[in-house]
Amino acid sequence: MMPGDLPAREKPMGFLDHLDELRVTLVKCAVAFVVFASLIGFFLKEFNDVLLWPLHTVQRENPSLVLELGTNAPMEGFSVIIQMCTMGGLLLAAPFMLFFAGQFVAPALSERELKAVLPVCGTAMLLFLLGSCFSFFLLVPSTLRVAVEINDLFGFVTRWTPASYYSLLLWLVLGVGASFEFPLLIVLAVYAGFLRVATLRKYRRHAIVAIFIIAAVVTPTPDPFTQLLFVAPLYILFELAIIAGARVEKKRALAVGVS
Repeated sequence: MMPGDLPAREKPMGFLDHLDELRVTLVKCAVAFVVFASLIGFFLKEFNDVLLWPLHTVQRENPSLVLELGTNAPMEGFSVIIQMCTMGGLLLAAPFMLFFAGQFVAPALSERELKAVLPVCGTAMLLFLLGSCFSFFLLVPSTLRVAVEINDLFGFVTRWTPASYYSLLLWLVLGVGASFEFPLLIVLAVYAGFLRVATLRKYRRHAIVAIFIIAAVVTPTPDPFTQLLFVAPLYILFELAIIAGARVEKKRALAVGVS
C-alpha cells in the first residue's frame, strides 16, 4: 500500500513507531490486568463469596447436606488465591484489553472494515458473557446437584477440595462462554463466503449431532438433563446464526447487484 493510499485515520508511521504503539498498548493491557487482579486480592473474601454462590445454592436446597470445602495440601489455599486473582483479573480486564487492541488496529482499517469489526467484537463479548452467566447460574448448580445425588446414591461422604471446586467452576464458565461464540463464527464464515446458508440448512441434523458432542466435551457429567440444558441454548443460537447468515447473504447479493 502506498502512503497516499493509507486510510484517513492512519498517520504515516515507521516500523519503530508501530513497535512503540504496540508497547503502549501492551502496557495499558497489563495495567488493566494488574488493577483488576489487585482489586480481587483486596476484596478476596467478597469475590470468593460470589464464586461460592452455586455451591451455597445447592446447600440451601439440601439442608441435611454436610459439605465444607477442605484442603488436602499445605499450599492449596495459596494456589486458589493465585488462580482467583489471575483468571478473575483476566476476565474482568478482557473488555478493556479488547478496547485497547481495537485502538491499536483501528487506524489501519478502512471505514467498511471498521464497521464490520466493531459489531463483531461487541457481539463476541456479549455472547461470551451470556454463556458464562448461563453456566454460572444454571449449569454449575445443576452439575453440583447431580454430583451430590450420585454421592447419596452410593452412600459416599462428600469431601470436595477448593481446587476441585474452582477447577470445575473455571472449566464450565470459560468452556460454555467460549462455546457460545460458535454462532458468530458461522456468521463470519458466511460473510467471508466460506459457507452458504443453504448448506447450513441442509446439514442441520449434522449440526445437532455436533452440538451434542460439544456438550459432552464441555460438561463434565454424563447426566442427560445437564447436557440437554446446555444443548438447548446452543441449538437456539445455531438457528439464530442461520437467520443472521441469511441477512448477510442478502445484503452481499444487493451490494453485488448495485456494483
